[in-house]
Amino acid sequence: MTSKDQPPAPAQLVAVHGRGIVSSKKHVATADDLGFTRGDGVFDATRVRTGSDGISTIDNLEAHLARLDQSFLRLTGEHVDRDFWRELVDEAVDAWSHPGEAVLKLMQTSGLESVQGIPLLVLSITQMSEASLAQRAGIRVTTLDRGTASDAHLDAPWLLGNVKTLSYAVNMAAKREAHRRGVDDVLFTSSDGYCLEGPTAALVVAKDGVLTTTPVEGTGILDSITQKQVFAKAEKDGWRTEYRLIRPKELAKADGVWLVSSVRGAAPVLELDGRELTTEAKLTKKICKYAGFKN
Repeated sequence: MTSKDQPPAPAQLVAVHGRGIVSSKKHVATADDLGFTRGDGVFDATRVRTGSDGISTIDNLEAHLARLDQSFLRLTGEHVDRDFWRELVDEAVDAWSHPGEAVLKLMQTSGLESVQGIPLLVLSITQMSEASLAQRAGIRVTTLDRGTASDAHLDAPWLLGNVKTLSYAVNMAAKREAHRRGVDDVLFTSSDGYCLEGPTAALVVAKDGVLTTTPVEGTGILDSITQKQVFAKAEKDGWRTEYRLIRPKELAKADGVWLVSSVRGAAPVLELDGRELTTEAKLTKKICKYAGFKN
């Protein structure tokens, strides 16, 4: 693809703690920042919705700040400064005026390799791509073995299960493998044959009035804010919910299967490993509503 064939770059805003809003073309990290050289840092992301009047709403900001804090605490033993983050987010969102949906990403590194103890705080707001929006209508998915057992993280905190680190190369490689196979996304499985999560989404399965997802304990998957919101609202609506290990073959008999995330919402899985799945449209509408998204 030549530069002339490239789609136009999405609108983007970048802000750095201590510097405020900076040009998205400016460098924000030095060559020895541990986040850049080692992936030694954490991030979190959520959706920003901006109306035609330029006023923006951030989905579940406090929950995402709390998860960012827990990730950084698990990684470094230190807490993030949530007040610093709130100030930076407020400044950035006040300056963002593009109508529609965007992705707010918060990134905090462990700082410089040469000078210990000075973390880098960067955020970006990026206009959501048409491809991400289109996937809300349905996705084709392949399973990929992540190479660890479903209980591998029980007694191994150094594996950083349930920590959203900047070390995302495996997840991005899985996404590329999905595209190489001609599908949209991935469902990771454990080496002992259970469903885990997607590279950027949690699994939710509906069957006979019960919503099921994979447990965080032992599996090392991320504690999904969107999945928990779906479960909380579904329980008020009369659903039963459960956390248990799920075999991929169970998905073929489900009433509905979704990969849910804070940015894309609830994407119904229409096909898994080449096999068509049944996901009822009215169920998807409900799950999207529980997740805070319109279907």
